[in-house]
Amino acid sequence: SSYWRTQLISMGMGLTAAVIMSFIDYRKLVKLWFIFAPAALILVGLTFTSLGYQRAGADDQAWIQIGSFSFQPSEVLKLAFILTFAYHLSRDEEEMNKPLHMLLLCIHALVPIGIVGLQGDYGTAIVFVFIFVFMICSAKISWKYLVAGPFVAAAGIAAMWFFALDEFHKKRVTILFHPGTDPENIEYQQDLGLMALKSGKIFGKGLFAKSSEYVSVPEMHNDFIFSFIGQAMGFVGAMIVVAALCGICFRAISNARTAYDPLGAYICYGFFAMFFSQCLINIGMCVSVLPVIGITLPFLSAGGTSVCITYLGVGLLLSVQVHRQRNLFFE
Repeated sequence: SSYWRTQLISMGMGLTAAVIMSFIDYRKLVKLWFIFAPAALILVGLTFTSLGYQRAGADDQAWIQIGSFSFQPSEVLKLAFILTFAYHLSRDEEEMNKPLHMLLLCIHALVPIGIVGLQGDYGTAIVFVFIFVFMICSAKISWKYLVAGPFVAAAGIAAMWFFALDEFHKKRVTILFHPGTDPENIEYQQDLGLMALKSGKIFGKGLFAKSSEYVSVPEMHNDFIFSFIGQAMGFVGAMIVVAALCGICFRAISNARTAYDPLGAYICYGFFAMFFSQCLINIGMCVSVLPVIGITLPFLSAGGTSVCITYLGVGLLLSVQVHRQRNLFFE
């Protein structure tokens, strides 16, 4: 019962925060970067102290526990990064292709990617990479950097593989290419997830079937929530959920294309990259085309911090839209 209580409270707080955020001018908000950006970094840094803890079922120390209250500060860092990076891009838009400015933009991104990677939260680090790549490609980046990008990415992946990932994480990747050959049974969670999805068939078993009728999947309330959606609502229900998530993605892109200024557009592109990458990775690992790396499905997975931050992100989209209309009205 604690899960749904936490989820309902978080939804209420998130909706309230989204409405409040919609009335705040995003241009004034980003100018407070010197407050919220260091605060987000400090919160993530606290996970390396005695306040940090490793949640049951996770392989990273990415939460802060204060009494009975716990939250994941890297979620806060996502929005802080989107806002600060959007501000950085909008200020350096004309100069960004100069080597020094491009280097500073890369350093800006490497700070959150690095600190989250040190936590062992590689899934969230990948989301930060998605945000960085999509936002910088949406700016006036030179074709020379676009050509060099894949080579830099390949070198970075190789460095991660040989120097950062341990054998357990490597096996999570390699087992995707050789299913059924793992003596340690690392793939059992994904096998159960696929079994759960297939058991739902076309229309599913229903949201309120007996517990014994469901295929039990570890972390089914959290990272593998899509496997429950598939078996409870079937292929039809799962596709409706995917369509709804895609609708939010398209809305974010639409807001970016009609934003009043580049800053608003970059904020919308950043939210899209965060939202889309989480959906892609989460559903991908549930259908066994991507390795299990612990990423929540926005709005649906259990987790109060994730829900609140996603709603806050929607509030930023609303702020861009509301203030575009206001600015056009007063022109």
